[in-house]
Amino acid sequence: MSPDDPMLPVAYRVEKVTKETRDTFTLVTRRMDRAPRHAFEPGQFSMLYVCAVGELPISISGDTADKQNLTYTVRSVGQVTNQLVSLGVGDTLGVRGPFGVPWPVEEARGKDVVVVAGGIGLAPLRPVIYHILRRREEYGRLVLLYGARSPQDQLFRKELTHWSQAPESRVLTTVDYGGVNWHGHVGVVTTMFRYVRLRPERTIAMVCGPEIMMRFVARELETRGVERSQIRVSMERNMKCGCGFCGHCQYGPDFICKDGPVFSYDQIQSRMEAYEI
Repeated sequence: MSPDDPMLPVAYRVEKVTKETRDTFTLVTRRMDRAPRHAFEPGQFSMLYVCAVGELPISISGDTADKQNLTYTVRSVGQVTNQLVSLGVGDTLGVRGPFGVPWPVEEARGKDVVVVAGGIGLAPLRPVIYHILRRREEYGRLVLLYGARSPQDQLFRKELTHWSQAPESRVLTTVDYGGVNWHGHVGVVTTMFRYVRLRPERTIAMVCGPEIMMRFVARELETRGVERSQIRVSMERNMKCGCGFCGHCQYGPDFICKDGPVFSYDQIQSRMEAYEI
């Protein structure tokens, strides 16, 4: 946790903006007071504040090794996100955090890591991939299964190619609608498991995407012998404070902001199977 007041936004300046898709942009930001940027772990999020518009949680999608910047990948879906993706280099925003339970990258040492992402769910998992590839000898095989709506909706396309060329790594992508020029896989991301041979006794899985996708991915992993305790999922709910004070993100007995967003599947499987929790 930052030494700053967790309820007080700190001013960050936009250093770079990259258009990922027609409605998704990556913002590289740097703290304006020149203090070290907030340290974070893969899977954590920040509360981003746009003056006179509002605040919302966005996962950190950059590299933990970058000691100056915090990076966020934002899809334009509402008033605040519309303003965030409209920011240009030199504009400012408020940042609180980082908050939340991270992905278990330390627990995963020595194991095969299966990363499964749907849509913009690849953004919170990107720091995990950076972390593993930078310490390649400390981990087993890395498998990334990524599903998007269309080829044009895929995030980080150049990086997907780069990651696929890393040692002991495999990247498989699929889309819902390919079009006449698409020669890759078409279908839901769970269909990609047929191309992967898992070693369940030494596998840990990290999953992020639409909730229905995560349920089916978890079931597929279970059928292939991966224990529920070795499956992690990242949940989303309406967060307001980020600290567990306001109760907006309550999920059964847990609060997504402080007890998540990353949960062990065995911890929340019954809630994920229930209707509209």
